[in-house]
Amino acid sequence: MNENQFQTNSLRNVAGVRKTATVLRPLNTTGTITAGKSSVSIANVHASASGTVNGVTLKPTETLNFDAGGISNTLNAITYNATSSEFLIITIE
Repeated sequence: MNENQFQTNSLRNVAGVRKTATVLRPLNTTGTITAGKSSVSIANVHASASGTVNGVTLKPTETLNFDAGGISNTLNAITYNATSSEFLIITIE
């Protein structure tokens, strides 16, 4: 996969609500994960370079997980900067 390709899978939660999982691998770029996701995981998979998530440094091998916590709860937008790094991002909405 290159930096802008992604995969999606459809999931169904306990309440029967369909959720979609998306995998994104941004490399040397910035971006925003739009509001409305129920879960987001961001890993810095670069060997040596840090990036930022919402302005906070994400060092190599570190992972952040955000969970909205309920069936109808959602997260706000999340910004990231991987201009010298590579992230692996998984979202569920």
